[in-house]
Amino acid sequence: MRFLVDNSLSPQAARLLLQSGHDAVHVRDLKMATARDEEIFDVAARQKRILLAQDADFGTLLALRKAHLPSLVLFRCCKKSPELLHRLLLANLSAVAVDLEAGAVVVIEDTRVRIRRLPVG
Repeated sequence: MRFLVDNSLSPQAARLLLQSGHDAVHVRDLKMATARDEEIFDVAARQKRILLAQDADFGTLLALRKAHLPSLVLFRCCKKSPELLHRLLLANLSAVAVDLEAGAVVVIEDTRVRIRRLPVG
């Protein structure tokens, strides 16, 4: 899968995904460390990447724009180490892959995963 990792997550998250065989890039790698959420959102949509973030503002953007892309994985976990988030994502990826490919918001929490198909609202 293709991922764009937001600045709210460590660049290590992108490296771990690359090591797992995914196409992943961190916003810093694109020289977008100070970019507005709207710009990051647009790049993810244009490049057909799934946006990974801890920033709930991306969900708001999806709702306001009534967009079908990009898909968003939103981490709402207590423990936020890149390794833990990577394990949580990989453990749940097969269960949410079809939704992410079709356009969805996937919220990964410590004890559950929620899926909402796009467009939101």
